[in-house]
Amino acid sequence: MSSSGPSKAVAAGSGLVLLVLASGQFLMTLDSSVMNVSMADVAEDLDTPITGIQTAITLYTLVMATLMITGGKVGTIIGRRRAFGIGLVIYGVGSLTTALAPNLTVLLLGWSLLEGIGAALIMPAIVALVAGNFPAERRSSAYGLVAAAGAMAVAAGPLIGGAVTTFASWRYVFAGEAVLVVVILFTLRRIDDVAPAKVRIDLIGSVLSVLSLGMIVYGVLRSSEWGWVQPKPGGTELAGLSPVVWLLLGGMLLLYVFVRRQNHLAETGGEPLVDPALFRNRQLTGGLTMFLGQFTVQAGVFFTVPLFLTVVLELDALQTGLRLIPLSVALLLAAAGIPKIWPRANPRRVVRAGMTAMIVGILFLVAGMDPGANASVVAVPMVLMGLGLGALASQLGAVTVSAVPDSQSPEVGGLQNTASNLGASLGTALVGSVLIATLSTSVIAGINAHPDVAPAVKQQASTELAAGVPFLSDTQLQEVLRDNAVPEQRAAEILAVNEAARLDALRVAFFVTALLAIAALFCTGRIPRRPQGGSDPAN
Repeated sequence: MSSSGPSKAVAAGSGLVLLVLASGQFLMTLDSSVMNVSMADVAEDLDTPITGIQTAITLYTLVMATLMITGGKVGTIIGRRRAFGIGLVIYGVGSLTTALAPNLTVLLLGWSLLEGIGAALIMPAIVALVAGNFPAERRSSAYGLVAAAGAMAVAAGPLIGGAVTTFASWRYVFAGEAVLVVVILFTLRRIDDVAPAKVRIDLIGSVLSVLSLGMIVYGVLRSSEWGWVQPKPGGTELAGLSPVVWLLLGGMLLLYVFVRRQNHLAETGGEPLVDPALFRNRQLTGGLTMFLGQFTVQAGVFFTVPLFLTVVLELDALQTGLRLIPLSVALLLAAAGIPKIWPRANPRRVVRAGMTAMIVGILFLVAGMDPGANASVVAVPMVLMGLGLGALASQLGAVTVSAVPDSQSPEVGGLQNTASNLGASLGTALVGSVLIATLSTSVIAGINAHPDVAPAVKQQASTELAAGVPFLSDTQLQEVLRDNAVPEQRAAEILAVNEAARLDALRVAFFVTALLAIAALFCTGRIPRRPQGGSDPAN
């Protein structure tokens, strides 16, 4: 830490320091929530299917997940404030590139890659800079306010993105982010730095972690197009099997090599990328597992609900954002209210109650996907989801940070961000792939069940559609049918098949998300029973 120490920030300008760090956290969280509510408009603007935007969302969180720990190490070497500044510059360039993107490729470069790299430098630095600018007695409160800024981004993102997309363009959101980056850069000098330390980056471990996690998530992402084990008809295959199974096997093998290497470095006095001893901490692994579960479920819901509103019901981005307000309000009330009303609440009980609320909310969505469904069907589920997410947000950060000494808080921050972003990446990839695969199967089944379609046509349609059916609104599909001069009666039959298939796909996607949430519930046993400051007998 610099010689000025935390006392300087507390004596003068600590409010500004907190505002700067919270603004950085707000930026990091805003992107995904904006993109989710605007993805139908972005897809149309860039002339790409919904699966293209699914890929962008998945790769954005994947880049962050795979580089977060390495980004933390870079910050240790060059200084946290400098890492924060460099990350902001990269992030700002990425935001501007995204705002000007003419196609999906440039969007992937600007948003998924550059912004992801910038975030991997910024987010670990925020954790360390809070510790370096605030004394121990104020640190917990500062961490809570920074986390609240992230929750505000989740809450406000749909409304901001919806309003800007509807009345102007989604591009202005990313242009505005670039402007905010410049403002934050001008205030960096007010933050006390955390002095660099002489450490080495395990480059081999970094490459292994990036490749292993990247292969696993990319395999899940492509499962709807390639098939899980058996290749889709006419699709890509490798040694007679789908490339997905090879990606998953290769990723798991590389992940095993990564773990063995980290253990070897720790045992021989080297400097591992991640201290293996952290994973023997029951409380820490419990918190990290729940972060992974929470963000997997959250990403699945945030991907599918906007699709239902924007594609099935054809609401504009602002109307979609308004329908998500109940989630935003409930999230903020629960995240802020639970610590205030029940400061000594049992964390394990709160987390279980929160996850249960999310499960009930998702099951309401499963039951609500019928031909007569309208926007009101999401109101109660969004309140339950918001209460559940807020309950988890009120506990999990304190659970992970309090599990280790202050000196290890930056490393824990990196692991926490890795778990969160890996969960978001897996959730978007898995639920999106299930959605598209179910849609393809339902459309094929609808065509095959139609008596007027010739067998040869059914066979051709099955082969062509097996690679994935685009998630289209009725209006978009009508335009395609009209452009191809499809007779009116036949067009009406295709529209009916597509409408039923979309609801089937959404129902299955929500059901899979509920299963993921139930699986996470099994992992709550490692969350301590006593709040921060107490000793848990289970630990």
